[in-house]
Amino acid sequence: MNPPLFVRVLALAAVATLAGCQTLEVKKPTVEQTAEIRKGPEDRPQRSITGFSHALRCMDTLLLDYGVRDVTMLTEEITDETKKLNAGTRDMLISSVSDMSRRSRAVRLVAFGKDTLNVVTFLASAQTTAAYQAIPLYDIKGSVSQFDENLIKNQKDMGFGIFPYLNLGIAKDAASSMLALDLSVMTTSDMGVLPGVTSRNSVVILKQGSGFDGDAAYHKFGINYSMNLARSEGQSQALRGLVELAAVELIGKLTKTPYWTCLGVSDPKANEETKLEMFDWYHAMASTRIELIAYFQNQLRRRGFYDGPIDGEFNPAIDEAISNYRAALGLSREALLNEDFFYAFLAADHTKIQRPAQPAHYVAPAAVAGAPGAPGSPGAPAPAAPAAPLKLSVSAPKQQTRFARGEAINLSLQPSQDAHVYCYLQDEDAKVIRFFPNRFARDSRIAAAKPLTLPGAMRFQLSMNTKGVPETIVCFATTRDVMASLPQAMVGTDFEPLPGATLEMVSAAFDKASGGTLAKENFRVQAK
Repeated sequence: MNPPLFVRVLALAAVATLAGCQTLEVKKPTVEQTAEIRKGPEDRPQRSITGFSHALRCMDTLLLDYGVRDVTMLTEEITDETKKLNAGTRDMLISSVSDMSRRSRAVRLVAFGKDTLNVVTFLASAQTTAAYQAIPLYDIKGSVSQFDENLIKNQKDMGFGIFPYLNLGIAKDAASSMLALDLSVMTTSDMGVLPGVTSRNSVVILKQGSGFDGDAAYHKFGINYSMNLARSEGQSQALRGLVELAAVELIGKLTKTPYWTCLGVSDPKANEETKLEMFDWYHAMASTRIELIAYFQNQLRRRGFYDGPIDGEFNPAIDEAISNYRAALGLSREALLNEDFFYAFLAADHTKIQRPAQPAHYVAPAAVAGAPGAPGSPGAPAPAAPAAPLKLSVSAPKQQTRFARGEAINLSLQPSQDAHVYCYLQDEDAKVIRFFPNRFARDSRIAAAKPLTLPGAMRFQLSMNTKGVPETIVCFATTRDVMASLPQAMVGTDFEPLPGATLEMVSAAFDKASGGTLAKENFRVQAK
């Protein structure tokens, strides 16, 4: 039996009323209640984002500016301890680090194993698996540590009925969930966690109705980042944002680069979290003094203010360089490595600081006055003639050039004067690899009075290839550090082939970067 006409009219009116009802608002109170849980002592800045891809590209530029290179890392399987997500978290991390190293080539990430035992076994055998194999310095461990569903949930409904003809109803619901990711960096030498190099972040996921309307909210450095979630991805998209944020944070902390600038913090001294971060970095390095001095020796040499060793020891040249850079930053002109200088250095736009015409040159200490052969002492030689052209010696013990297949190769590098030395290998497959300086010895400077042995105590090996195919080692010596002036394609990552590079291309790059003032030495490796 069809319902009477007046019932049909009422039904249509009811549907229209329910469809347009504004009293069933559930999203706003859910957002407000969730925000109340996370609310701090004051309101936080809000930023709408589509992801952290811009921060990854910013980090790539930052790593280039700070001269970061040869950071090699393993990453194990990043497990989901909640057992509620089905996403490739480790693959997301690999993609994030890859995007962060597009131009800088600063970080190389290797996926390996599902447990620590596998990693330890790999590290123990790495040096015997292939010639020129090198051990990564760091390992990333962590997990999806939290996924609290329906942290806050609101539901409202309304119905309309005329018995026995009509029963209509509508319901709306909104819920928030919290997802957390914890990652840490360990050293592969002892599998110990690096103090302070951790990332612990969470994201609030808001869903309304059947999940078609979703948002994600991240919080870092007092800033709230909000992102709309795609219908097809939802939780996985929110997790990807966490992983990208973690990648920026971990690499920034590991390399002590001001990563917060890539997350929108313009004044780190005015932000309590970044101020504490800088405080921790400074005092951790200053506790031994050597690390702090070496940090600035490296940075000021890269920026053309210093030309000397990176040994963590004060000398007149680094004193002069510190004084000059302090003045460039608007600080007092004095050789003082204090907190104010460190904070100003991390907050500075170094591209706007003009390089000096000449860096502060390091001069090795003279012999003790009065000692035999010292200037002014009896029998001392006449003043030295003008410096001879730079020369470089590359040799093996007993002048050996032929090696059995698989035999270890040891080299001695000795410039005729203090110089910066860079060594490349063209292997049996004609691939070109940079193996010095490297992740184990980052300073390219070699003193004439102290030859360098490769590999020595460094955790890699040189050996004759098992095919018996001749290989070529080429080393370049320059009077100043030219690494920052080389095309990034000729720097690459240590112990990794340079795509498309030849020794001729490398040689041309060094000739241009050094202005022609360089020494070049070839060492031919042949099979017995």
